[in-house]
Amino acid sequence: MRTESDQAIEFLGVSKRFQLHEGRTLREFLPALAKGRGWTAPFYALRDVSFAVDRGETIAIIGRNGSGKSTLLKLIAGVMAPTEGQVNVRGRVSPLIELGAGFHGDLTGRENVFMNGAILGMTQRQVRSRFDEIVAFAELHDFIDTPVKRYSSGMYMRLGFAVAAHSDPDILLVDEVLAVGDAAFQQKCFERIREFQRNGTTVVLVTHGEGLVRMFCERVIVIDSGHVLAQGAPAEMIRLYQEQIAHVEAGSAAATRV
Repeated sequence: MRTESDQAIEFLGVSKRFQLHEGRTLREFLPALAKGRGWTAPFYALRDVSFAVDRGETIAIIGRNGSGKSTLLKLIAGVMAPTEGQVNVRGRVSPLIELGAGFHGDLTGRENVFMNGAILGMTQRQVRSRFDEIVAFAELHDFIDTPVKRYSSGMYMRLGFAVAAHSDPDILLVDEVLAVGDAAFQQKCFERIREFQRNGTTVVLVTHGEGLVRMFCERVIVIDSGHVLAQGAPAEMIRLYQEQIAHVEAGSAAATRV
């Protein structure tokens, strides 16, 4: 029987609501207020989502664009809080969601490594002890003392991944960032993820790449319009996702012909 101590991540009836802009002028505001909506209309990115991820498990979250995948990852990362329900995360999280999101363009790569490491919960001593490994992984020896605003997107991505990959997380969140960079660096990233798996790290992967799902994941959660549609073995869930996409495309084609 599985217990809470076996679970790295737990969602219990989680919803996340955002406010969509409806009007700025008083003339627009008063009719909206009369309808009980005030300035904005609510939009649910996630609605009554429940699932759990065991410690050391690797899962994928797949779904169409706008289905709520990135919102879900941000809730796990603690970047945002749920509107309703409860999110329990047990362990240190390293989010590869928006690589280099904590970087400051006017600071050098060296300075940003220390700042980003602190954001990810590393001490100054830990960053210093791993600094050479981080730079070597990112392949940025010649540019580490250059302001990152002069980096290409690929260099930015490599440094962001390198810092996160050396932060010793209990839970690794990966959101499509592996699609950036050349093939050689992607292979290096894949091997790093396999190393995390061997060490018992929990991995949550968001991707449209079915090959990555088959390569890394034990279980897949399919979400659509903010709801969990299904969860299960990768082959079955990928087939369900493909059918979902085909259905949407067929509907769009039919609407175009009308």
